Order: sequence, then structure tokens, then C-alpha cells
Amino acid sequence: MTQTVAVLGTGKIGEALLSGMLRAGWRPAQLLVTTRRAERARELHDRYGVETVDNAEAAKRADILILAVKPQDMGRLLDELAPHVTADRLVVSAAAGITTAFIEERLAAGTPVVRVMPNTPVLVDEGMSVISAGSHATHDHLRHTEEIFGGVGKTLRVPESQQDAATALSGSGPAYFYFLVEAMTDAGILLGLPRAQAHDLIVQAAIGAAVMLRDSGEHPVKLREAVTSPAGTTISAIRELENHGVRAALIAALEAARDRSRELASGNG
Repeated sequence: MTQTVAVLGTGKIGEALLSGMLRAGWRPAQLLVTTRRAERARELHDRYGVETVDNAEAAKRADILILAVKPQDMGRLLDELAPHVTADRLVVSAAAGITTAFIEERLAAGTPVVRVMPNTPVLVDEGMSVISAGSHATHDHLRHTEEIFGGVGKTLRVPESQQDAATALSGSGPAYFYFLVEAMTDAGILLGLPRAQAHDLIVQAAIGAAVMLRDSGEHPVKLREAVTSPAGTTISAIRELENHGVRAALIAALEAARDRSRELASGNG
């Protein structure tokens, strides 16, 4: 942790990374942030004690640049950075659908680029960040990236060819669970429970199930079977889910998300 890191585009995800790095032991003096608005810059400085600079200054001073802007803003940001980024910098992109090749083509030849797809639970230090190396990134570059994103959850290395699938599963994944909780809450109301009680029951069931999946090491089928008594309530519900094609619908939904990620990566936004 002797390097200087700049977070360019310090929105929700960028701020989550910033706060995670500070909790992990990075010093405020090692961190730079950029924002579009002066009031946001003051807010980040007051909250975290970090220096706010413009994008060009960040590119000149930082060893690692984390590009946390929206995908549609990436081209303009790279045009601004290109005159100042030398090939000894590590550039980390956290923008959905932006390939390492897209970034490499716009920066100095040989610049190491790492692509990361975090998901929104990084905001509560329970994120999953999927990491892929560009053509010039080494093991050390990946390790540095893991040190940063490991402060806000878990990391997983995959070939970049698998990033679209990872985006469908992990990047968009929390939304599927929120959708399921929303539907189950409505069902609870239909069954006669107040909304607040239905919500609390479902959220705690989700947390408990997730912890069991993570900590038990058991296959989800075995955990489901442990709840599914012969001729009981659970198997009746599972039968209805299968009758309505929920499994097939989930597979189709994930394929649609993967395909959309591919479209974004190809520039068909």
C-alpha cells in the first residue's frame, strides 16, 4: 500500500471503493478523487480527508487509476486522460460493458488495463467484483486490483471472455433477488400478513439461506431437500414454481442480460 490511487468519477460505487480502501489501511494522503461538481468534491474531502483534483492531475500523479464513470462517459474521459497516462500506470475500469481493448486503444501502447465488474453490495462491504486482465496486465496488476476491491467484498478472476456472463449473474444478480423479495412480499400480503411483517420474514429468510449456502459447503439441492418434507408445504410450492416455468424463465432472463452486456461491449448502446 505504498502507491497512490485515484478514483475518477466518485459516485456511489467510487465512494464505496474509497471508504473500503481507507478501512483496509490506505492513508488519505495516498488517495485522490475526481468529481464533476465542486460541492461533491468538498463533501468527499470533509468526509474522508482525501484530496480532490481534476482528471488530468489525477493521471499525472496516481500510480493506479480507477475509472468509475458511467459507460457512456468513458470515451470522453479517456480522451482527456490520454495525453497524461504513461504506460507505467495501472488503469482499472469499473464501467459495465467497456472492454480492456477499448481502453488500451485510446491510451499509450503497453498500458496495463484491468476490467472489473462490481455489484452494488460493495456499498455494504458484501460485493462481488469480477476481475479480468487486459493484454498487458500482469499477475501483480491483478493482485493490486484485488487489494482494492477486496476491501468491499470478495473478488474473482475470470477470463475477459466470461465477463458478459459474470455481469448477467453477479453484476445484475442483486436485482433478481430484490425482484423475488418484492413478489414474495406481495404474496405475503395476499396471504393476510401486513407488508412490514412479510418483508421482515422474507429478508431474514434470504439472509439465513445465503449464510447457509456460503458457510455449509452443501449443494443448494441438498439444502432445499432438507426443507422439503414429503407431501408438505414446501414441495407444493416447488411444484407450482416448476409448473409456471420459473427455472426456465430465470435461465432466459440471464441469457438476455448476457446478450445485452455483449451489445454494450460492442458499442450498440
